[in-house]
Amino acid sequence: MKLFEKMRQQKLMSMALMLFTLSVGILIGTLINTQVNAARDQTAPDATPLTVPRLSALGNDFTALAKKLGASVVNITVDVAAPEKSAARGQDPDDDDVPELFKKFFGPDGNGEGRELPEAPKRQASGSGFIVDKNGYIITNNHVVENATKIKVRLHGDPADYRARVIGTDFETDLAVIKIDAGKPVEPVTIANSDSVQVGDWAVAIGSPFGLEATVTAGIVSAIGRSPAELGARAFQHFIQTDAAINPGNSGGPLLNIRGEVIGVNTMIATSGRGSEGVGFALPVNMVARAYNDIIRLGRVTRGSLGVSLDRSLQPEVTLKALGVEHGAIIENVSKGGPADKGGVRPGDIILGINGTPVKDGDDLISHVADAAVGAQATLSVDRDGKPLSLKVTIADRSEFYKDRRDIVGDSKPLETITTKAEIPAEVKFGFRPRPLTEQERDSIDTRRGVMVTLVEQDSFAEDIGIQTGDVIDAINRQPVNSLEDIRKVQEKLKAGDPVAFHVVRGVAPPPAPAGGSKRGAVARIQARQSPDGPQGTYLSGILPGR
Repeated sequence: MKLFEKMRQQKLMSMALMLFTLSVGILIGTLINTQVNAARDQTAPDATPLTVPRLSALGNDFTALAKKLGASVVNITVDVAAPEKSAARGQDPDDDDVPELFKKFFGPDGNGEGRELPEAPKRQASGSGFIVDKNGYIITNNHVVENATKIKVRLHGDPADYRARVIGTDFETDLAVIKIDAGKPVEPVTIANSDSVQVGDWAVAIGSPFGLEATVTAGIVSAIGRSPAELGARAFQHFIQTDAAINPGNSGGPLLNIRGEVIGVNTMIATSGRGSEGVGFALPVNMVARAYNDIIRLGRVTRGSLGVSLDRSLQPEVTLKALGVEHGAIIENVSKGGPADKGGVRPGDIILGINGTPVKDGDDLISHVADAAVGAQATLSVDRDGKPLSLKVTIADRSEFYKDRRDIVGDSKPLETITTKAEIPAEVKFGFRPRPLTEQERDSIDTRRGVMVTLVEQDSFAEDIGIQTGDVIDAINRQPVNSLEDIRKVQEKLKAGDPVAFHVVRGVAPPPAPAGGSKRGAVARIQARQSPDGPQGTYLSGILPGR
């Protein structure tokens, strides 16, 4: 019995082993067959499949940059005096001197569509700027704030409009420094060394094109060292060219590298119309920093001068080669009584070097002389008719030497008081002067309270939100107003950036309109008096600006 049981177990084990061996064979055969078929079906068996990567880190860089710089780039709105004449596209009287292709992209009303305003003695325009100091110092273009009667700055994410004053300007680089008092530290940018900028680097522009705040565009650095004199560039303007989209309103805003560091100030575009065609120009930040440092120290930019003008032939290197000289700057004219004249420099001389440093060309000479200390002596290496000379000159102050040549140095003087006004008494901090109501006036108002506006300060907060002479204010932020003391109590609780709502009643017999009042205000008062329903109440509101 045990023998039969043992034989049966051996038989079962043999069958199990056979089944296992057969299964393994089938499995191996299937795998081999599958691989052979797969190789036969694949068109390019030696090709490596593509793998879709994770979200691009570059996209994250742009996002981080936009978030980081949002609080440092500002929108600038200015009131400027109306031009003496206006062409169809709103040109200023001297605008015809600027070539059509090459325009500073800053237009009346901030939209590139300048036009004459028949009923107002001023117009508005907008530009951009960026904060460079936590105490509220801002860099922008001179042409943004030039001739401004009022400058307002808005920070991104902050509803307040801050009044700005001009610290100083520089006509020759088209730069200006303005300052706001935000009542708190503000976020400055970080600047790069623009000498490290290379063609092909990423370039990002942030600004307010057409008044659209905090607009971010990107491109690359297309060229460096551009000095298109035939298109209006000045002697000290050597631009970074970019194809990042910049338009009217971007003027004065920063051009940044991919790390969010400022490499330039957007200043000009070349265009056949009024918008971006991918050819924009930014002043390198190294040049900007030098001008800024002079302005905050002296109120203006100081530069050295020899009192000469240079030959601006289209191919100076060919001219030099024909004259047997490898490098240098050809003197065209020498100003009488200037440093070069006193030092013996003559028209036709070629300046080869200054203080032992070779001069590559005219732009190089201008840079060396401009950076030299005013009053310092300099030694010029000169080629005169093929003969070497060494001449000594004393560097002059360019702005003083050319002080009567506004076409050269403009009006680059400190303008710190351009937007400041005499202190206004506390009772007119909002920009209006009130008086108590008479009994007759009080009887005509449902609430039987309020103060009468007798004067609205020009360029004030009250004027901005539409308060007019003859208005009755009976509440501010729902707080009843019946006296000057009531107004003071409300003022004590407010600060820059706070919303203010005035409940205004119109139609109460106002005092006569002051001479020179705006037509718009006079029309509004007439309409209010003619209302068949009697005095009408409305809210006039705004964000309280900084001083």
